[in-house]
Amino acid sequence: MGTDCNSASLEFQPLTGRRITARFDAGGLLLREVEARSGLLARLATCFDDHRDPEKIEHTVEALLKQRVFALALGYEDLNDHDQLRSDPLLAVLVGKPDPTGQDRLDSRDRGKPLAGKSTLNRLELTPVGADVGHRYKKVVARHRDLENWFVEAFLQLSAEPPREIVLDLDATDDRLHGHQLRRFFHGYYQNYCYLPLYIFCGEHLLCPKLRPADIDAAAGSVKQVARIVERIRQCWPHVRIILRGDSGFCRENLLRWCEENGVDYVFGLAKNQRLTRIIGQELHAAKLAFEASGQPARVFKDFVYRTHKTWSRERRVVGKAEHLAKGANPRFVVTSLAAEQEPAQPLYEQRYCARGEMENRIKEQQLYLFADRTSCGTMRANQLRLWLSSAAYVMLAALRQHGLKDTSLARARCDTIRLKLLKIGATVRVTVRRVWFSLAESCPYQMVFAQVFSNLAAWRPLPPTAAPA
Repeated sequence: MGTDCNSASLEFQPLTGRRITARFDAGGLLLREVEARSGLLARLATCFDDHRDPEKIEHTVEALLKQRVFALALGYEDLNDHDQLRSDPLLAVLVGKPDPTGQDRLDSRDRGKPLAGKSTLNRLELTPVGADVGHRYKKVVARHRDLENWFVEAFLQLSAEPPREIVLDLDATDDRLHGHQLRRFFHGYYQNYCYLPLYIFCGEHLLCPKLRPADIDAAAGSVKQVARIVERIRQCWPHVRIILRGDSGFCRENLLRWCEENGVDYVFGLAKNQRLTRIIGQELHAAKLAFEASGQPARVFKDFVYRTHKTWSRERRVVGKAEHLAKGANPRFVVTSLAAEQEPAQPLYEQRYCARGEMENRIKEQQLYLFADRTSCGTMRANQLRLWLSSAAYVMLAALRQHGLKDTSLARARCDTIRLKLLKIGATVRVTVRRVWFSLAESCPYQMVFAQVFSNLAAWRPLPPTAAPA
């Protein structure tokens, strides 16, 4: 027999005169709370030019973006999902529709469907760069430069205060293709047709998701992206120390030289060769003897100065790891601008460099749980926009994790765990003249966590949006 009890009501941001009240509530409203306090998606909408007739618009660009991004965050990866989602009153509340029931639609065929369908949303992705008022259907043009900058602006806004030091992690990954998209190429390492997107993270914050063809070097275009990001960060935080970190795919002379000329430190993997292996020959022998004596993996580090015969313009500090495992010798190397006095060899490698592996978890979150690899459009431009929308969903969930989940048992949870335990919670929805009510089962095991997240968000005072460069 169930126990009668009264759960506390939570008052969310109002919706055009209606109060949003929950008696332990529908989880998606937490994302709406993040947006209401930060304005991230409203700012994202300013990165588009809308050439539609204002008198005939029922779904603004901001509403279309919120619908798409919130749906991705909630696990709806396909545009086809929106033929059912367009009738969802909860998603309509997240988007900000004045009437979540959809009874105010102009066309009688749309009554009861407050949101846009798949065809309307698809025009966001397929609008060509030169579209204007003369185009018949596709009139919402994405400004790619502004969209790239949006991720840096979001990072600056979500940071509580200027840090003393930040580490920018660079990595490339494969985005496998199963159609005949433009600029697809076969990649020998990944053994498949794919794109080769570039990602730049600062901790959990995504600063750059750049879609690229696969017939290029892993570091191609990285100098341009890093220069743009570093310039903007230094405009707001002129005294922050910036360190770049990446694997050997980014150990390129142009990137190393750019860092040295612009006061940016770096730690990059360095591909091994016979010359490097000979330099740490004694250390490799010592590691082998230690392994044979103990039967346990052994490491010996060596700090030295090195210069390639042709590609490097100067000598640089290199740290070699002479490691011996059960399968044999395993030498590894990193090149860095950090001084040996500040960063000794072993902690530099084990703590500073190896920490870059955490970035790979963030990329997995994007591809596995936020569908960043759903690049099935025919053009590179449309697929880039899909990647940005997926990345915007990640930014929203990362903001929820950073500011809403702190001091809870889910503070380090992955995006899919957050979705499963806090966002994808079934609810009954009741719309009245003055309120929109959401009611969940009282037996939900995460009521206390949900209430704490709501309390954290209510106390959160995000910084105002920074002034973007002209």
